[in-house]
Amino acid sequence: MDNYYLVGIQQIGIGTEDMKSSWKWYADMFQMNIRMLEDDTVAERMLPYTNNKPEKRHACIAGNLQGGGGFEIWQYSERKPLPIDFDVQIGDLGVFCAKIKSHDITAYHAELAAKYQNVSQIFTDPQGLPTFYVYDPYGNLFQVVEDNYIFIDENRYSGGVVGAMIGVSDIEKAMTVYRDILGYDTVVYDKNGTFSDWQTLRGGIQHYRRVLLCHSQPFQGPFMNMYGNSTIELVQAIDREPRKIFEKPRQWGDPGFIQICFDVVNMRALEKHCQSHGHPFTVDSCPSNGNFDMGLASGHFTYIEDPDGTLIEFVEIQKIPISNRFKICLNLMKRDRSKALPTFFFKLMKLNRVKFE
Repeated sequence: MDNYYLVGIQQIGIGTEDMKSSWKWYADMFQMNIRMLEDDTVAERMLPYTNNKPEKRHACIAGNLQGGGGFEIWQYSERKPLPIDFDVQIGDLGVFCAKIKSHDITAYHAELAAKYQNVSQIFTDPQGLPTFYVYDPYGNLFQVVEDNYIFIDENRYSGGVVGAMIGVSDIEKAMTVYRDILGYDTVVYDKNGTFSDWQTLRGGIQHYRRVLLCHSQPFQGPFMNMYGNSTIELVQAIDREPRKIFEKPRQWGDPGFIQICFDVVNMRALEKHCQSHGHPFTVDSCPSNGNFDMGLASGHFTYIEDPDGTLIEFVEIQKIPISNRFKICLNLMKRDRSKALPTFFFKLMKLNRVKFE
């Protein structure tokens, strides 16, 4: 295979001080209750981002079968996580907001507002669509956006991740990554000013440039129907110098949005493309090919950085568990990975639903 496929947003990583309690909250609020995988071992291959020291961690990837990407909920097991010591504002450098899909904004807003206080009112976004925002108990920001696509109908109002807002210092420079490598090549809107849907958010009354990007070409690969379409919104602060969310001494895995991760097919072709655009892999879990095991799953993961150092992860899935309980897995390397997996495969993942007391 000479080309690579982007399959979609697999997950957004969220560092936390207590993985279990965070997962319970995300399952309750966003129905992230399908255990895609869970692992409690040492992160030996992230040394550039863990101060050159292997760190033990407990992580899971949790998904929502109604469609969209998931969360990688991540906690250091032995090192004390270092929380951020300032309030993240709109436009600070890095992933500062995850976009969550809903096919019924009004009903979902009523559901969340009835059980949680940090839910904004419903606003109109720059496209003229309804939207609202949620701060989780740990200070992370989520935008709920309208998306009528439902992968497996579980009679819930929310789906998974369908994008992110990313603070950048220069939108034109950032386009080399988000347009030319990730393929978000279509501008939905490009606006400067203050925005009514941000007025209640931290830093929301200031001036910004917002550029919302989508794909002109459809995603392709085994999980494309589950992930669905997605957008990336680049945000540049005009009134102030933005702060880097993961500035030292904080490191990868500390509390906050730690990365955005894309599912890919043909990592080596992607590597050549990234190198040709000046963004080589900074981490490669399998430099001699092969695979990297994470619980019952296995694959190949890599990282690049955008011009501001925001981490973007790529994962080529090779084996994925169907049932954690019965240790049943699907080997994707034995099938045509340009084609979508049948829906019944994902229905089997209901066996991996986590119930919290």
